[in-house]
This record gives sequence, structure tokens and C-alpha cells, in this order.
Amino acid sequence: MEFRRLGRSGLQVSEIAYGNWLTHGSQIDENRAVACVHAALDAGITTFDTADVYAGTAAEAVLGRALKGLRRESLVLSTKVFFPTGPGPNDGGLSRKHITEAVHGSLTRLGTDYVDLYQAHRFDGRTPLEETLRTFDDLIRQGKVLYIGVSEWTADQIARALEVAGELGLDRFVSNQPQYSMLWRVIEKDVVPLCEREGLGQIVWSPLAQGVLTGKYRPGQPPPEGSRAADEVGSGWVKAFLRDEVLERVRQLAPLAQEVGLTQAQLAVAWTLQNPNVAAAIVGASRPEQIRGSAKAAGVRIDPELMRRVDALLDPVVERDPAKVDSAG
Repeated sequence: MEFRRLGRSGLQVSEIAYGNWLTHGSQIDENRAVACVHAALDAGITTFDTADVYAGTAAEAVLGRALKGLRRESLVLSTKVFFPTGPGPNDGGLSRKHITEAVHGSLTRLGTDYVDLYQAHRFDGRTPLEETLRTFDDLIRQGKVLYIGVSEWTADQIARALEVAGELGLDRFVSNQPQYSMLWRVIEKDVVPLCEREGLGQIVWSPLAQGVLTGKYRPGQPPPEGSRAADEVGSGWVKAFLRDEVLERVRQLAPLAQEVGLTQAQLAVAWTLQNPNVAAAIVGASRPEQIRGSAKAAGVRIDPELMRRVDALLDPVVERDPAKVDSAG
């Protein structure tokens, strides 16, 4: 495993991060979840990503139990706040009340006194930005949070938050967690250049485009049994990529991956890590062998000519529109 500095902060994260969205507490049972976490640790992964909203808070609890007894200082734990975790009007968003209550819930479920990275899961246009940033700053002063970041914020939203933090002398965001893959490059035009200038690193999710870039979905064929596209919960996220024109071009990635001794999945994850603004790629797993395979993408350097060939192959089906950053603002 190799490690990268997260933005301009001093925090080192493993190039491959383990995430438990859609798996822990929902798609797989706890024994298999624990096996996947231990496989990640055996592969050298030290960075674990979750969120309070995943599986209705169950994902955090499963991850906390899976990591129990390990040396806390050896791990980088990140979680998120924004989406509702209860029925009340204050059970979501980025108000002082919700953030404060949410972080205490996350700490309890994760079985820790602090989280390394606490992220605003979406932008909250209903709460004053100053209120959100002061609350995050307070949590840092209290030692409950070490670093702060965002997920799926637009470049304008990130820039405004950095401006307010600078005016008020508050801790700044060090990271953004966007969707990013060979097929989904909406951060490249605006978000990445801003983050490079301002010292934020990307911790990207869905580097496999919901599994499409593994090559398991074939044009003109139904999704394989047990795949995300065949799952009632996961299918909503993957369907945007399940077009025959996309699947046919993804199929043609296989010989390119073989040329460099990688699986299609490993090539896809390694591709995201060629972007110097990307600190880590988050991968999930429903079986231990999946995370062991993904971990082999760490440290891979792809020749620029192969990168150009990948771009030429996929260009007609790549989404680049920066307006499609999934911000709730």
C-alpha cells in the first residue's frame, strides 16, 4: 500500500480507502462485513470511510465493531453528516444542533473518541455557512474531529466556504469527496482546479462507476444475479451507466488492462489515482477477494500513452458537465 498527503494537510491516507456504503448493515451480513474489513487491513488499507446515513446508521456501527480492538492511531476514520437520520425537522442538514448531535452519535457507533475526517455530506443552502463552519471549528477545538471536508460540493460552494473560514479565522476544509471515474469526470473542469489552488485533496467515490468498469455488465444482456444492478437498493445508482453504448466501450477496456497486467477493475481504480489531486479512491466490497484485488491498484503508474488510449475509447460516453456535481444546495 502507498500513502498520499490529504491536500495541504499533514494527514496521510492510504491510496485505497475502504468504504461501506450499500454493503454494511444492508447488502451483506456482519460476518462477511468483518471479513472484508480484515482483508482490507491485511492489504495495508488504513483509511475507512462511512456516513451516519448509510443503512440508517447501521453501517457505522458495523464498522466500529469490525475495527474494535485495533490500535486507533493506526487508522484514519472518516464519516459524514447532512442527510436525515431521524423523523424530526432538526434530524438533518448542517445546523449547529444537527452537527453536534450527529457527531456524538457517530462517535458512539464507531466506538472512538474522535474521527480523523468529518465531512459535510452535501451543501446546506438553508443554514448560514458561518454557523456550519463555526460548529466544525468547535468540534476541532474539542478534539472530537481532527480534519474537516466536504462531499459533492460545487466549486463555488467550496470557494465561498474557504472565504468565510478565512474571514473568521476558522479551520479550513482539507478535502472533497466527489464521484469520479473514467466515465464520470464532472469535477475536472471547476472543482479540481479550485482544490489544487486552495490545497484540498480529493477522496473519490465510485471509481468503478458502480461496478460497470469491472466489465461484468455486458451489452444486450441482463445484469448478473447478485450484482448491484440486480439489487433493489443499488440499481438506482448504477442504471445511468447501463446503456449499451457505454457497456460496449467498457468491454473494449479489457485488452488495455491485460497489456499492463491488471484487471479492468484495477485499471479503473488506478486511473483515478493518476490525477495528482486525488489522494485516495474509495472501494467497497461484498467479498474479501474483491478488496484484495482492488488494493493492488495502489502504486500503479499508468503510461501516458495508455491514458490517451483510454480517453480516446471512452470519450463519446464520458460525462463531463460540471453542473452535474450532486450538490444539495
